[in-house]
Amino acid sequence: MEPSIFKSMLHFIYSDSLPELEEVNGDKDASIALAQHLLVAADRYGLERLKQLCEMKLYEFIDANNLAITLTLAEQHNCAELKAACLEFIKPSEVLAAVVRSEGFEHMIKTCPAILVELRSKNS
Repeated sequence: MEPSIFKSMLHFIYSDSLPELEEVNGDKDASIALAQHLLVAADRYGLERLKQLCEMKLYEFIDANNLAITLTLAEQHNCAELKAACLEFIKPSEVLAAVVRSEGFEHMIKTCPAILVELRSKNS
């Protein structure tokens, strides 16, 4: 775990609040990465409230560029609502085409091949 993620997790444990995820130094991608890493840490250490807050933030950030990674995380860390939101977002064929071209799509196929079956059934 990166020191910044550990620091953010400790911040949550002691203050019961999330560090600012809106825009980390004005960088949306850094905010998304922080929420993704915190989600993984929260799941690993059984911090359900932190996990739920990270899910909500990732839901707000869903777009075609990060959907494959977000969907993979949702599948791997049992985030049913986030997974459902991703599957709903990907329904339009133009969004699906953009997701297939994204960097995270290949990783999603390798780590969570069952998602392809779900995508096929949802988009049929």
